[in-house]
Amino acid sequence: MAATKMIFAGTGGQGVVLIGQMVSYAALYEDKQTTFFPSYGPEMRGGTANSTVIVSDKPIASPTVFEADCVIAMTLPSMVKFEKIVKPGGVILLNTTAIDKTPERTDIRVLEIPAAKIARELGDVRAANMVMLGAAIRATNVVSQATIEKVMREHAFTGAKAASIPLNVKAFEYFKG
Repeated sequence: MAATKMIFAGTGGQGVVLIGQMVSYAALYEDKQTTFFPSYGPEMRGGTANSTVIVSDKPIASPTVFEADCVIAMTLPSMVKFEKIVKPGGVILLNTTAIDKTPERTDIRVLEIPAAKIARELGDVRAANMVMLGAAIRATNVVSQATIEKVMREHAFTGAKAASIPLNVKAFEYFKG
């Protein structure tokens, strides 16, 4: 597999750093090479946040991504900022609950997903990131769905957060089938 370069972007509190970390953990479980690079604005919630992940079968020289295979944009500013670095033929996933515009580019695949609306219908709007992650994993096949679910149980949702696993699995599997 060639390296798959991904960016997960939104605002603080939307879980974009968490889903990037989950993809990196999944890559490690699958004996792949990975880098994970989180970036936060100065605010805890409401500021900008994103994470950059690279997954490869070969060593990765740098965690920097100048051209992404896949971008998840949870907010309009995230779409505007990262649309330009999706490589031709790559995919951008838009949370259309918060984004009412579409990218100007015609050389990329656009998946419009009302993630927050879906998550709210499933029981908790905070699972919107899992809806988007599920769609991104299906679009890229960068890691297996089963490995992401293992990461949920063993790393992402432990302790008191373990009670949220059934909802997060349901959100992650929303587009399965």
